[in-house]
Amino acid sequence: MNGDRQNDSLTESREELWQALGEFDESRAIAVVRRALGTADIKQTHDIDASTAEQMRAAGERVLLDLIAPAQERVGLAWASNDITVAQEHAVTAISERCVAAVADATAPALFGPFTGRVLVACVDGEWHAMPALLVSEVLRMRGWRVDYLGAQVPTEYLVAHVQRTRAQAVLLSSSIPTLLPGAHNAIASCQSVGVPVLAGGAAFGPQGCYARLMRAEWAPDARGAATLLGMSPGEPGEDAARLPDMDLPHLGDQEYSMIRRSKLQLVKQTLSDVEEGFPEMRRYTATQVERTVEDIDFIVSYLATAVYVDDPGLFTRFITWTADILSARGVPPRCLHPALDSLLGQLKDFPRAVGILAAARA
Repeated sequence: MNGDRQNDSLTESREELWQALGEFDESRAIAVVRRALGTADIKQTHDIDASTAEQMRAAGERVLLDLIAPAQERVGLAWASNDITVAQEHAVTAISERCVAAVADATAPALFGPFTGRVLVACVDGEWHAMPALLVSEVLRMRGWRVDYLGAQVPTEYLVAHVQRTRAQAVLLSSSIPTLLPGAHNAIASCQSVGVPVLAGGAAFGPQGCYARLMRAEWAPDARGAATLLGMSPGEPGEDAARLPDMDLPHLGDQEYSMIRRSKLQLVKQTLSDVEEGFPEMRRYTATQVERTVEDIDFIVSYLATAVYVDDPGLFTRFITWTADILSARGVPPRCLHPALDSLLGQLKDFPRAVGILAAARA
């Protein structure tokens, strides 16, 4: 019965938080979070016994992962369906970060005693969605880890330098953008080359973390999963730790990925021309609409190259399907993707793996 009441209360809090976020009301959002915590405002660690501390930590984790995280996911869906703008998404995310800070502040008195160990949490270079990594960091802190949270867009060389300086026991890498997978692969291999195991998390690493495993990293589906894996003491990389990233992916020997990346500008230019020819509506586009179209084509080529990198047509097909939904929500006919795909099929006709990936998405 107590669990049912807790779930009902959480459901109510989710709606209250969502309304506060929708109105960009930071004070109200933080008030909802603090109320959901249900913990006393205890300022001194000596006021807390072990049982109370555990209750506070459990409450904090529940609010982070079962209240704030679902609200942030809902923000992403609202943007995808064109219900909110990019600016509104950024404003809401900023408030969500303040809510996370409120949880950290309220539960700080419960976090005492020796550290379990030290870990580093960061987003891969180019990844600006830092909220998942922030949530992981706070959950790990509540579970007794000393966490160096480096935030968004961390260049690999600085990541490795920091892990060596701090002697962290593990690196947790977050990414939601699949086109960053080659860079993530380099970061994983670079950390492992200095003897530090890597846990990867985020949508970029594919269904069930398939790309993380391809790159010889552990995969954590969420913050709780990351904490569980760390508790199991992830193993050392092994004798092949100093390998080059390409050694994990023998298919890259055909050079298709590198050649597509090198010819990206020309591919985008020619595809734009072919889309203008095959999608007459584009001739009435404003300068801004043309600019957005160029960006979309650039994304298509980048995702194609990434699908070639990991040798998975599914990655590209999922992106094209998602793009079609995004375009449809914004009043752009998804059929405008056909001439783009057909153009790339013609330009890359001598690249068998790329042709197979494009054909699968076109179908």
